[in-house]
Amino acid sequence: MKKYKLTEETLNHLGRTLYRIEALRGFGDVKEGDLGGFVESEANLSQEGDCWVFGKARVFGNAWVFENARAFEEAQVSGDAWVSGEARVFGEARVSGDAQVSGEARVFEEARVYGRARIFEEARVYGNARVSEEAQVFGNARVSGDAQVFGKAQVFGKAQVFGEAQVFGWAQVFGKAQVFGEAQVFGEAQVFGWAQVYKRERS
Repeated sequence: MKKYKLTEETLNHLGRTLYRIEALRGFGDVKEGDLGGFVESEANLSQEGDCWVFGKARVFGNAWVFENARAFEEAQVSGDAWVSGEARVFGEARVSGDAQVSGEARVFEEARVYGRARIFEEARVYGNARVSEEAQVFGNARVSGDAQVFGKAQVFGKAQVFGEAQVFGWAQVFGKAQVFGEAQVFGEAQVFGWAQVYKRERS
């Protein structure tokens, strides 16, 4: 039995017609009759699991929200992006391109995840952070502020990248390392343990 249907309430978003969804049965914390967010078609949200799109959230293009994942508030999932597992995308976050957010990962506030980026396990990407290209953020890592992680860079363990820091190339930041300020870590550099890499903003 389907768990939701497309209602007649629509909105035009970037030239696409999106439909508000309505629950046909109760599951998780969603009750029968509850109105959700907007999708372009049933191909955007699985009829199985506890996945759901809430509020003003929008899922469109070839994007796919499935398993127990959730998108809510004013989040947008688009392109060929996947959001799965117990992942949550909320605030004004955007997940697009071929990006994947899975596990118990969270992408929120005004963060952007795109390209072929992967955010998984218990990672958090928030603030105005950008994770793109083939970068990966996983474990209990945190990327926040105006930080950027791109290229084939990896941030994992309990590492934190914040401020206006950039991690790119094949660089790895892991352990309990912190990269912040205007620091740049790139090439094949590895920052790990309790290391701190930072560069003060110019006065």
